[in-house]
Amino acid sequence: MRHANVALFVPHAGCPHSCSFCDQRRISGQVGMPTQRKVREAAERALSTLGARAGEGELAFFGGSFTAIDRRIMCALLEAAADYVGPGKLAGIRVSTRPDAVDAQTLRLLKGYGVTAVELGAQSMDDEVLQKNGRGHTARQTAEAAGLIQEAGLSLGLQMMTGLYGDTEEGARSTAERLADLGPETVRIYPTVVLEGTKLADWYREGRYRPPGLCQTVALCAELLDFFEDRRIRVIRVGLHAEASMQETLLAGPWHPAFGELCENERFFRKALLLLSRQGPGSYLILVHPKEQSKMTGQKKRNLARLQELGFSCRVKPQAGLREGELQITRT
Repeated sequence: MRHANVALFVPHAGCPHSCSFCDQRRISGQVGMPTQRKVREAAERALSTLGARAGEGELAFFGGSFTAIDRRIMCALLEAAADYVGPGKLAGIRVSTRPDAVDAQTLRLLKGYGVTAVELGAQSMDDEVLQKNGRGHTARQTAEAAGLIQEAGLSLGLQMMTGLYGDTEEGARSTAERLADLGPETVRIYPTVVLEGTKLADWYREGRYRPPGLCQTVALCAELLDFFEDRRIRVIRVGLHAEASMQETLLAGPWHPAFGELCENERFFRKALLLLSRQGPGSYLILVHPKEQSKMTGQKKRNLARLQELGFSCRVKPQAGLREGELQITRT
Protein backbone atom coordinates (compact mmCIF):
# COMPACT_ATOMS: atom_id res chain seq x y z
CA MET A 1 0.00 0.00 0.00
CA ARG A 2 3.00 2.30 -0.33
CA HIS A 3 2.13 5.48 -2.13
CA ALA A 4 3.86 8.87 -1.90
CA ASN A 5 1.24 11.61 -2.12
CA VAL A 6 1.73 15.31 -1.50
CA ALA A 7 -1.82 15.93 -0.28
CA LEU A 8 -3.63 19.26 -0.50
CA PHE A 9 -7.20 19.29 0.80
CA VAL A 10 -10.08 21.18 -0.78
CA PRO A 11 -12.79 20.65 1.89
CA HIS A 12 -16.37 20.67 0.63
CA ALA A 13 -15.46 22.98 -2.24
CA GLY A 14 -17.55 22.27 -5.31
CA CYS A 15 -19.71 19.67 -3.59
CA PRO A 16 -23.44 20.38 -3.88
CA HIS A 17 -24.36 17.73 -1.31
CA SER A 18 -23.98 17.14 2.40
CA CYS A 19 -23.49 13.42 2.86
CA SER A 20 -24.62 11.77 6.08
CA PHE A 21 -21.06 11.06 7.24
CA CYS A 22 -19.24 14.04 5.81
CA ASP A 23 -17.33 16.74 7.62
CA GLN A 24 -14.31 17.18 5.35
CA ARG A 25 -13.07 20.18 7.31
CA ARG A 26 -12.56 17.99 10.36
CA ILE A 27 -11.22 15.02 8.45
CA SER A 28 -8.61 17.05 6.60
CA GLY A 29 -7.74 19.40 9.47
CA GLN A 30 -8.15 22.31 7.05
CA VAL A 31 -10.86 24.89 6.43
CA GLY A 32 -9.67 27.26 3.71
CA MET A 33 -9.02 26.67 0.02
CA PRO A 34 -5.33 26.12 -0.77
CA THR A 35 -3.64 28.96 -2.68
CA GLN A 36 -1.08 28.79 -5.47
CA ARG A 37 1.58 29.67 -2.91
CA LYS A 38 0.50 26.79 -0.67
CA VAL A 39 0.67 24.43 -3.61
CA ARG A 40 4.21 25.54 -4.46
CA GLU A 41 5.34 25.35 -0.82
CA ALA A 42 3.94 21.82 -0.46
CA ALA A 43 5.61 20.70 -3.69
CA GLU A 44 8.97 22.21 -2.70
CA ARG A 45 8.84 20.46 0.68
CA ALA A 46 7.96 17.18 -0.99
CA LEU A 47 10.82 17.37 -3.47
CA SER A 48 13.20 18.07 -0.61
CA THR A 49 11.80 15.35 1.66
CA LEU A 50 11.28 12.60 -0.90
CA GLY A 51 14.62 13.08 -2.59
CA ALA A 52 15.22 10.17 -4.94
CA ARG A 53 11.66 8.93 -4.31
CA ALA A 54 10.12 12.10 -5.76
CA GLY A 55 9.60 10.33 -9.06
CA GLU A 56 7.18 7.96 -7.30
CA GLY A 57 5.08 10.74 -5.80
CA GLU A 58 2.09 12.73 -6.95
CA LEU A 59 0.71 16.09 -5.95
CA ALA A 60 -2.85 15.28 -4.95
CA PHE A 61 -5.94 17.45 -4.48
CA PHE A 62 -8.30 15.64 -2.11
CA GLY A 63 -11.26 16.37 0.14
CA GLY A 64 -13.81 18.07 -2.06
CA SER A 65 -15.06 17.68 -5.60
CA PHE A 66 -12.10 19.13 -7.44
CA THR A 67 -13.66 19.18 -10.90
CA ALA A 68 -16.74 20.99 -9.57
CA ILE A 69 -15.01 23.98 -7.98
CA ASP A 70 -14.86 27.36 -9.72
CA ARG A 71 -13.02 26.69 -12.99
CA ARG A 72 -10.66 29.66 -12.59
CA ILE A 73 -9.59 28.46 -9.14
CA MET A 74 -9.16 24.90 -10.36
CA CYS A 75 -6.96 25.99 -13.27
CA ALA A 76 -4.89 28.29 -11.02
CA LEU A 77 -4.16 25.43 -8.62
CA LEU A 78 -3.28 23.08 -11.47
CA GLU A 79 -1.04 25.71 -13.05
CA ALA A 80 0.96 25.99 -9.83
CA ALA A 81 1.17 22.21 -9.49
CA ALA A 82 2.20 21.61 -13.10
CA ASP A 83 5.56 23.32 -12.55
CA TYR A 84 6.59 20.48 -10.25
CA VAL A 85 5.71 17.57 -12.51
CA GLY A 86 8.15 15.99 -14.93
CA PRO A 87 11.61 14.40 -15.13
CA GLY A 88 13.48 14.82 -11.86
CA LYS A 89 10.32 16.10 -10.19
CA LEU A 90 6.99 14.56 -9.14
CA ALA A 91 5.41 11.87 -11.29
CA GLY A 92 2.07 13.61 -11.78
CA ILE A 93 -1.03 15.21 -10.33
CA ARG A 94 -3.88 13.27 -8.76
CA VAL A 95 -7.34 14.73 -8.13
CA SER A 96 -10.37 13.44 -6.27
CA THR A 97 -13.91 14.19 -7.34
CA ARG A 98 -17.51 13.03 -7.54
CA PRO A 99 -18.74 10.62 -10.21
CA ASP A 100 -21.30 13.16 -11.39
CA ALA A 101 -18.68 15.90 -11.84
CA VAL A 102 -16.76 14.23 -14.67
CA ASP A 103 -17.11 14.79 -18.41
CA ALA A 104 -14.83 14.44 -21.43
CA GLN A 105 -14.16 18.19 -21.76
CA THR A 106 -13.10 18.51 -18.12
CA LEU A 107 -10.83 15.48 -18.41
CA ARG A 108 -9.10 16.99 -21.45
CA LEU A 109 -8.51 20.15 -19.44
CA LEU A 110 -7.06 18.20 -16.52
CA LYS A 111 -4.76 16.23 -18.78
CA GLY A 112 -3.48 19.45 -20.33
CA TYR A 113 -2.24 20.57 -16.94
CA GLY A 114 -0.41 17.31 -16.27
CA VAL A 115 -3.05 15.46 -14.27
CA THR A 116 -2.26 11.76 -14.42
CA ALA A 117 -4.88 10.22 -12.12
CA VAL A 118 -8.50 10.86 -11.17
CA GLU A 119 -10.10 9.24 -8.14
CA LEU A 120 -13.86 8.90 -7.83
CA GLY A 121 -15.59 8.91 -4.47
CA ALA A 122 -17.87 6.01 -5.32
CA GLN A 123 -18.35 4.94 -1.66
CA SER A 124 -20.98 2.33 -2.58
CA MET A 125 -22.35 0.68 -5.69
CA ASP A 126 -25.77 0.20 -4.13
CA ASP A 127 -28.16 2.96 -5.22
CA GLU A 128 -30.31 2.55 -2.12
CA VAL A 129 -27.32 3.02 0.17
CA LEU A 130 -26.17 6.02 -1.86
CA GLN A 131 -29.62 7.59 -1.60
CA LYS A 132 -29.93 6.97 2.15
CA ASN A 133 -26.60 8.69 2.74
CA GLY A 134 -27.34 11.71 0.54
CA ARG A 135 -24.59 11.05 -1.98
CA GLY A 136 -26.52 12.57 -4.89
CA HIS A 137 -25.17 10.22 -7.55
CA THR A 138 -25.83 6.69 -8.72
CA ALA A 139 -23.74 3.57 -9.25
CA ARG A 140 -24.31 3.94 -12.98
CA GLN A 141 -22.77 7.42 -12.90
CA THR A 142 -19.72 5.96 -11.18
CA ALA A 143 -19.33 3.36 -13.93
CA GLU A 144 -19.81 5.96 -16.67
CA ALA A 145 -17.31 8.36 -15.13
CA ALA A 146 -14.80 5.54 -14.70
CA GLY A 147 -15.08 4.74 -18.39
CA LEU A 148 -14.51 8.37 -19.40
CA ILE A 149 -11.40 8.58 -17.22
CA GLN A 150 -9.94 5.47 -18.78
CA GLU A 151 -10.82 6.61 -22.30
CA ALA A 152 -8.94 9.85 -21.57
CA GLY A 153 -5.82 7.82 -20.80
CA LEU A 154 -5.80 8.75 -17.11
CA SER A 155 -5.21 6.42 -14.20
CA LEU A 156 -8.48 5.50 -12.49
CA GLY A 157 -8.73 5.40 -8.72
CA LEU A 158 -11.88 4.42 -6.83
CA GLN A 159 -12.81 5.03 -3.21
CA MET A 160 -15.24 2.89 -1.21
CA MET A 161 -16.60 2.98 2.33
CA THR A 162 -17.58 0.22 4.73
CA GLY A 163 -20.21 0.51 7.44
CA LEU A 164 -22.37 3.10 5.70
CA TYR A 165 -25.87 3.73 7.00
CA GLY A 166 -28.13 1.09 5.48
CA ASP A 167 -25.23 -1.02 4.22
CA THR A 168 -24.05 -4.49 5.26
CA GLU A 169 -20.84 -6.47 5.06
CA GLU A 170 -22.24 -8.35 2.10
CA GLY A 171 -23.09 -5.01 0.51
CA ALA A 172 -19.49 -3.85 0.96
CA ARG A 173 -18.24 -7.06 -0.66
CA SER A 174 -20.60 -6.48 -3.58
CA THR A 175 -19.37 -2.90 -3.93
CA ALA A 176 -15.76 -4.13 -3.99
CA GLU A 177 -16.59 -6.64 -6.71
CA ARG A 178 -18.39 -4.08 -8.86
CA LEU A 179 -15.59 -1.55 -8.42
CA ALA A 180 -12.98 -4.16 -9.35
CA ASP A 181 -14.95 -4.93 -12.51
CA LEU A 182 -14.42 -1.29 -13.57
CA GLY A 183 -10.68 -1.96 -13.80
CA PRO A 184 -9.19 0.70 -11.50
CA GLU A 185 -5.45 0.92 -10.95
CA THR A 186 -5.89 1.99 -7.33
CA VAL A 187 -8.48 1.76 -4.56
CA ARG A 188 -8.95 3.40 -1.15
CA ILE A 189 -11.05 1.85 1.60
CA TYR A 190 -12.54 4.11 4.27
CA PRO A 191 -14.49 2.75 7.26
CA THR A 192 -17.40 4.99 8.23
CA VAL A 193 -16.99 6.92 11.49
CA VAL A 194 -19.46 9.20 13.26
CA LEU A 195 -18.38 12.83 13.54
CA GLU A 196 -20.09 15.58 15.49
CA GLY A 197 -22.06 17.95 13.30
CA THR A 198 -23.08 15.34 10.74
CA LYS A 199 -26.42 13.71 9.98
CA LEU A 200 -24.89 10.44 11.05
CA ALA A 201 -24.26 11.90 14.50
CA ASP A 202 -27.97 12.72 14.81
CA TRP A 203 -28.94 9.24 13.65
CA TYR A 204 -26.46 7.69 16.07
CA ARG A 205 -27.97 9.59 19.01
CA GLU A 206 -31.45 8.64 17.88
CA GLY A 207 -30.46 4.98 17.75
CA ARG A 208 -31.03 4.76 13.98
CA TYR A 209 -27.38 4.03 13.25
CA ARG A 210 -24.84 1.87 15.05
CA PRO A 211 -21.38 1.65 13.47
CA PRO A 212 -19.69 -1.75 13.25
CA GLY A 213 -17.03 -2.41 15.89
CA LEU A 214 -13.30 -2.08 15.31
CA CYS A 215 -12.55 -5.81 15.28
CA GLN A 216 -15.42 -6.51 12.89
CA THR A 217 -14.31 -3.72 10.56
CA VAL A 218 -10.67 -4.76 10.62
CA ALA A 219 -11.70 -8.31 9.68
CA LEU A 220 -13.82 -7.06 6.77
CA CYS A 221 -11.17 -4.67 5.47
CA ALA A 222 -8.51 -7.39 5.68
CA GLU A 223 -10.78 -9.55 3.53
CA LEU A 224 -11.22 -6.69 1.05
CA LEU A 225 -7.45 -6.17 0.89
CA ASP A 226 -7.04 -9.84 -0.02
CA PHE A 227 -9.77 -9.52 -2.63
CA PHE A 228 -8.23 -6.52 -4.38
CA GLU A 229 -4.77 -8.08 -4.21
CA ASP A 230 -6.13 -11.18 -5.91
CA ARG A 231 -7.54 -8.93 -8.62
CA ARG A 232 -4.15 -7.18 -8.88
CA ILE A 233 -5.60 -3.83 -7.89
CA ARG A 234 -3.39 -1.73 -5.62
CA VAL A 235 -4.96 -0.47 -2.38
CA ILE A 236 -3.16 2.77 -1.56
CA ARG A 237 -5.07 3.61 1.63
CA VAL A 238 -7.19 1.80 4.19
CA GLY A 239 -8.51 3.83 7.12
CA LEU A 240 -8.79 7.57 7.76
CA HIS A 241 -5.82 9.85 8.32
CA ALA A 242 -5.02 10.52 11.98
CA GLU A 243 -5.80 14.25 11.95
CA ALA A 244 -6.17 15.84 15.40
CA SER A 245 -9.14 17.95 14.32
CA MET A 246 -11.01 14.85 13.19
CA GLN A 247 -10.27 12.99 16.41
CA GLU A 248 -11.61 15.91 18.45
CA THR A 249 -15.10 15.43 17.00
CA LEU A 250 -15.05 11.66 16.68
CA LEU A 251 -18.24 10.41 18.31
CA ALA A 252 -18.21 6.72 17.46
CA GLY A 253 -17.01 4.21 14.91
CA PRO A 254 -14.06 1.95 14.09
CA TRP A 255 -11.26 4.50 14.09
CA HIS A 256 -7.71 3.60 15.11
CA PRO A 257 -4.49 5.58 14.49
CA ALA A 258 -2.89 2.46 12.99
CA PHE A 259 -5.95 1.00 11.28
CA GLY A 260 -4.05 -0.10 8.20
CA GLU A 261 -1.49 -1.89 10.34
CA LEU A 262 -4.27 -3.73 12.18
CA CYS A 263 -5.63 -4.92 8.84
CA GLU A 264 -2.22 -6.19 7.76
CA ASN A 265 -1.84 -7.98 11.10
CA GLU A 266 -5.21 -9.64 10.52
CA ARG A 267 -4.20 -10.78 7.05
CA PHE A 268 -1.06 -12.44 8.39
CA PHE A 269 -3.00 -14.07 11.23
CA ARG A 270 -5.41 -15.63 8.73
CA LYS A 271 -2.60 -16.87 6.49
CA ALA A 272 -0.81 -18.46 9.44
CA LEU A 273 -3.96 -20.01 10.87
CA LEU A 274 -4.81 -21.59 7.52
CA LEU A 275 -1.38 -23.22 7.29
CA LEU A 276 -1.29 -24.26 10.95
CA SER A 277 -4.77 -25.79 10.83
CA ARG A 278 -3.52 -28.24 8.22
CA GLN A 279 -0.81 -29.42 10.65
CA GLY A 280 -2.70 -29.58 13.94
CA PRO A 281 -1.93 -28.14 17.40
CA GLY A 282 1.69 -27.93 18.52
CA SER A 283 4.79 -25.72 18.53
CA TYR A 284 5.87 -23.99 15.31
CA LEU A 285 8.37 -21.61 13.80
CA ILE A 286 6.90 -19.14 11.32
CA LEU A 287 9.36 -17.72 8.79
CA VAL A 288 8.51 -14.39 7.15
CA HIS A 289 10.06 -11.75 4.91
CA PRO A 290 12.46 -9.62 7.01
CA LYS A 291 10.24 -6.54 6.68
CA GLU A 292 7.12 -8.35 7.87
CA GLN A 293 8.00 -9.80 11.25
CA SER A 294 5.88 -7.22 13.10
CA LYS A 295 2.91 -7.91 10.81
CA MET A 296 3.01 -11.57 11.76
CA THR A 297 3.47 -11.05 15.49
CA GLY A 298 0.79 -8.33 15.57
CA GLN A 299 0.51 -5.30 17.81
CA LYS A 300 1.66 -6.23 21.31
CA LYS A 301 2.16 -9.77 19.95
CA ARG A 302 -1.60 -10.14 19.68
CA ASN A 303 -1.44 -12.57 16.74
CA LEU A 304 0.80 -14.95 18.67
CA ALA A 305 -1.53 -14.78 21.66
CA ARG A 306 -4.55 -15.57 19.47
CA LEU A 307 -2.75 -18.53 17.92
CA GLN A 308 -1.74 -19.75 21.38
CA GLU A 309 -5.38 -19.72 22.45
CA LEU A 310 -6.15 -22.01 19.50
CA GLY A 311 -3.42 -24.47 20.44
CA PHE A 312 -0.55 -23.20 18.28
CA SER A 313 2.56 -22.09 20.14
CA CYS A 314 4.51 -20.02 17.64
CA ARG A 315 7.72 -18.08 17.23
CA VAL A 316 8.35 -15.74 14.30
CA LYS A 317 11.69 -15.38 12.57
CA PRO A 318 12.73 -13.28 9.55
CA GLN A 319 14.01 -15.27 6.61
CA ALA A 320 15.93 -13.78 3.69
CA GLY A 321 14.76 -15.02 0.31
CA LEU A 322 11.06 -15.15 1.11
CA ARG A 323 8.68 -13.00 -0.91
CA GLU A 324 6.67 -10.31 0.84
CA GLY A 325 3.49 -11.91 2.11
CA GLU A 326 4.97 -15.41 2.02
CA LEU A 327 4.96 -17.60 5.13
CA GLN A 328 6.82 -20.84 5.83
CA ILE A 329 5.86 -22.95 8.83
CA THR A 330 7.85 -25.75 10.44
CA ARG A 331 7.01 -27.79 13.53
CA THR A 332 9.47 -27.49 16.42
